[in-house]
Amino acid sequence: MARIVNVGLIQMSCGDDIQANYGKAMDNVRQAADQGAHIVCLQELFKSRYFCQTVDSDLFKLAEPVDQSSPTVQQLSELAAELGIVLIASLFEKRASGLYHNASVLLDADGCYLGKYRKMHIPDDPGYYEKFYFAPGDLGYPVFRTKYARIGVLICWDQWFPEAARLLAMKGAEILLIPTAIGHRREGGEQITDEGYDRGWEIVQRGHAVANACYLAAVNRVGFEPGPDPGEGIDFWGQSFVADPDGLIVGRASAEQEEILIAPVDLDLIDEIRTRWSFPFRDRRVDSYGGLTKLYLD
Repeated sequence: MARIVNVGLIQMSCGDDIQANYGKAMDNVRQAADQGAHIVCLQELFKSRYFCQTVDSDLFKLAEPVDQSSPTVQQLSELAAELGIVLIASLFEKRASGLYHNASVLLDADGCYLGKYRKMHIPDDPGYYEKFYFAPGDLGYPVFRTKYARIGVLICWDQWFPEAARLLAMKGAEILLIPTAIGHRREGGEQITDEGYDRGWEIVQRGHAVANACYLAAVNRVGFEPGPDPGEGIDFWGQSFVADPDGLIVGRASAEQEEILIAPVDLDLIDEIRTRWSFPFRDRRVDSYGGLTKLYLD
């Protein structure tokens, strides 16, 4: 029998009320499970607005411990066990005083805490001042063996780097899940991000699915979130999607609406395509890639 697994992506908008955001997310997770999802992934930093639009020390108060015993992780674990789903949740981690990460936890279908991934690539662009808040991850690129699939997790800015996706595939990941917060920036009330940026965002990730012959699911937030000054902010473009190993879209959410996207993935297709095409692993010339360990080749 085919190994069919339903992946659920929770695309939602966020307001100023942390508890309201959290409650809405949990309701959406329950609805996803009711609709047949086996694996459910929440968007990047789902408990709050995307606070990295500004540099503000007070916002470190949003951070929390992220480990097996932390209250949020325990609640998420209980929910995963109750619903029998694998759950991926992106959180603002306080590791120690003055040391913070952008992390995603992964809970198995029995509620077991499998571990976390810390965002490796940290942007520092207008409206995305993440280097002020997050230290780069130091856990590498783990692959989690869950009840339903072998899962690799990346977070937002990681999605542009083919090396990260490749390493996860080399460790056996069948599905790459990518919680995201990305959109078109506004200044003075005018959109300043290139119109085609969202298309490039989708294309590069579909390329990861093809190059590694695996499934890839990216879940984005949606709606306008104001920045620190009038007329500034980000229009998060939604468009959460799931791509198959041929790069075909098997499910896509809207650009403007909150949505629970459920997409079936056939895990047997991965072996079929990796057998048909030899480029994901067999024909790689690993002896010729030494330059990849350098920042730039003059």
